[in-house]
Amino acid sequence: MAKVHPKIRAQIRRVTGKRPLAVINHILKHGKITTEDLKNIYGYNHAPRAARDVREQGIPLDTIRVRNSDGRLIAAYIFGDPSKIEHHKLGGRKVFSKAFKKLLVEQRGAVCAITGEPFHPRYLSIDHRIPYEVAGDQISGEENPSAFMLISTAAQRQKSWSCEHCRNWMEFKRSATCKRCYWASPEKYEHIAMEERRRVEIVWIGPEEVAEYERLRKRCEQTGVSLVVFIKNTMKRTH
Repeated sequence: MAKVHPKIRAQIRRVTGKRPLAVINHILKHGKITTEDLKNIYGYNHAPRAARDVREQGIPLDTIRVRNSDGRLIAAYIFGDPSKIEHHKLGGRKVFSKAFKKLLVEQRGAVCAITGEPFHPRYLSIDHRIPYEVAGDQISGEENPSAFMLISTAAQRQKSWSCEHCRNWMEFKRSATCKRCYWASPEKYEHIAMEERRRVEIVWIGPEEVAEYERLRKRCEQTGVSLVVFIKNTMKRTH
């Protein structure tokens, strides 16, 4: 700890989570932690997620390139600029209670907020409308149900990838920008990850709808047009 900036040292003392502490303690001991270390020593196959756990504690991490045991260039993480400590992140992500999830299901139904697809509640996760990376503890509590939504595992992966590649996530961290994004408010939005885009998730459910989908798919195969293009062209002809 002696070589760590006092401000970062003070933030580290607040950390209690197992995974962020594993990353932090490794950096304290070795000066950095590589993606190879995360996988081989700690069993973390998704290195960016492990690094994100530390960043969500308000501790800045920089990504550098190093050589692994085979001589290949890989990513590694080191402590970053102490001036970039995010003090609004005091305890990392919270574990939500079963009662809170039940409340969200009662309010909005057991459906994915992104696709509208129904699921058994056990297959839905509570997700921050505005990513914790942006808003931190300002929106992390159960006292504000409107700050959260229920989404499926597949939708959560899509959202995570899109958000993590958004300039607002990486640079600006403006909650107001996130509020206007599809991933925060799919029912009414102005952009998708700061890009001028619109999207509609369509899910065919049940024997009749699936049969209709198969008819459309076969028709598209015969004409050499993708299903997406077919739907768009059909919509154009109706206007």
